[in-house]
Amino acid sequence: MNLQNVEQARFNMIEQQIRPWNVGDAAVLDLLSIVKREDFVPLAQKSLAFVDMAIALPDGQSMLPPRVQARLLQDAAVQPTDKVLEIGTGSGYMAALLARQAQRVISLEINPEIADMARANLQRAGIHNVEVRQADGAQGAAADAPFDVILLGGSVAEVPQALLSQLKIGGRLIAIVGEEPIMHAQRITRTSATNYTSVDQWDDNAPRLNNFPQPSTFKF
Repeated sequence: MNLQNVEQARFNMIEQQIRPWNVGDAAVLDLLSIVKREDFVPLAQKSLAFVDMAIALPDGQSMLPPRVQARLLQDAAVQPTDKVLEIGTGSGYMAALLARQAQRVISLEINPEIADMARANLQRAGIHNVEVRQADGAQGAAADAPFDVILLGGSVAEVPQALLSQLKIGGRLIAIVGEEPIMHAQRITRTSATNYTSVDQWDDNAPRLNNFPQPSTFKF
C-alpha cells in the first residue's frame, strides 16, 4: 500500500465504520486520523489494519475492531489531567490513543511477548507517557490507585470489585460485560466511597480477558 492508499483507507475506516457507529466526538475522530493504527498491527496482518474485524495477536489474543476501540475511547471521555489504567495492552494501539488524551497511562498485559511488542510499538510511535507492565490485569494496580479512568481491552463476565475499588470518586470504568451472544459495553461511575452507577451503552461481543472470575451459573 502506498502512502496515498493508506491515508484513503484510514479516511474510509473513519467515515464508513466509525462515524456511522455513533462516534461523533471530534477529538476522538482526530486522534484516529493521527495515531497510525497500521503501526500497531503485526506485520503479517498490515493489510487488515483498517478492516472492520478483530486482528489476531500471539497467544490467541486479538486487537478489537476499529469501531469498537473508537467507541470505548469516546465512552471513556479522557481528560488531559486523567490517570488511566488499561487492562489488556494488546498491540498498544488503544494505549497510544489514551496516552494522547491523558496525563499518564498504566497498561497491564498478562502475556510477556505481547507486552514487549506493545512497548516496542509505543516507543516507535514516540509515546512516552504509557507504562506497559507485564501483570495480571484482573488484580488492577492497587499501589497506583485511584484512577480517573479504567478501560478494559476485552470482555469480562462481570467487573470485579477489586477494579471498581481502584476508581477515584467521579472516576469511570469502561468494559464490555456479559455472555455471548449479546454483551453490553458498560460505563460504571464511582459516585461515592461505596456507591457506583452503571449505564449500558451499546451491544457488541469481544474476546475474554484472561484470569477474570467467571460468575457461578449455579442457581438455588
